[in-house]
Amino acid sequence: MGVFTYESVVITAIPPAKMFKACIIDGDTLIPKIGPQAFKSVEYIEGNVEAGSIKKVTFGEGSQFKYMKQKVEAIDKENFVYIYSVVEGDALMNKLEKITYETKLEASPNGGAVCRTTSKYYTIGDFELKEEGIKAGKYKALGTFKAIEAYMLENPNAY
Repeated sequence: MGVFTYESVVITAIPPAKMFKACIIDGDTLIPKIGPQAFKSVEYIEGNVEAGSIKKVTFGEGSQFKYMKQKVEAIDKENFVYIYSVVEGDALMNKLEKITYETKLEASPNGGAVCRTTSKYYTIGDFELKEEGIKAGKYKALGTFKAIEAYMLENPNAY
């Protein structure tokens, strides 16, 4: 088994507390609402946005994947940190044991936020993860993040 780590940084005009609430706390209802072609539904199988919770994400018709199950590893609402793992689903392509994402939102000097995400891909056997595969996932995540940001800029009183 190998572990491939990838880091990304995104800057937003939205303050960290608002972005955390929209993306993490309310993301399960907000994301399918603003991106139904990418995400059809999110439902909790166990728990509800606390560590140990398991949720099933069903992708929309615009996605090449059908579903994934995510396990919430940790959530820190005061420091805006969210850690979860993709533990099941066709997005793992039978080549990955899991993918763990750690996201931290920090205040930026301009009143917005800096979003830092560390992704860890745990491969099965000697599978070699290609940079293109990581970049494709990164662009989808960035697209979702930017869609939430646009929604919040258009609806400033939503959060």
